[in-house]
Amino acid sequence: MTSAERAPPSRRDDFAFWMPVATRWHDNDIYGHVNNVVYYSYFDTVVNAHAIAQGGLDIHAGPIIGLVVESGCRYHAALAFPDVIDAGLQIARLGQSSVTYRIGLFARGSDLAAADGHFTHVMVDRATRRPAAIPEQLRAALVGLSERGV
Repeated sequence: MTSAERAPPSRRDDFAFWMPVATRWHDNDIYGHVNNVVYYSYFDTVVNAHAIAQGGLDIHAGPIIGLVVESGCRYHAALAFPDVIDAGLQIARLGQSSVTYRIGLFARGSDLAAADGHFTHVMVDRATRRPAAIPEQLRAALVGLSERGV
């Protein structure tokens, strides 16, 4: 895909779940903006905060855990400390044992995403690490965020 074919940034109304994420002093790099690798920690934060709070995922002792099998990011504008980012979450695909999230990171007051990301979890049995069905409480929370209402 050439830059002329590049998809435009997401808009706020593309997302169903919102969470503020505060940048930290050490998130900035030598160029004065949040370093590219830090965006992935923001993605991880919003995805797991939703799964724990809304979906009942027990990350410490539950029989099912989520493993990241793919992630990616498109950067549109710089974010920097001391910004508070609005992180939006939407479900792009919901399978039997996997879920692909769309995440938008927005500067406060901006309608266009500074970064668009995706993140895929495969749910696995904690002990065997074999794929497992998404638990019902988590599935219900994810359906509520689904673009297609699956």
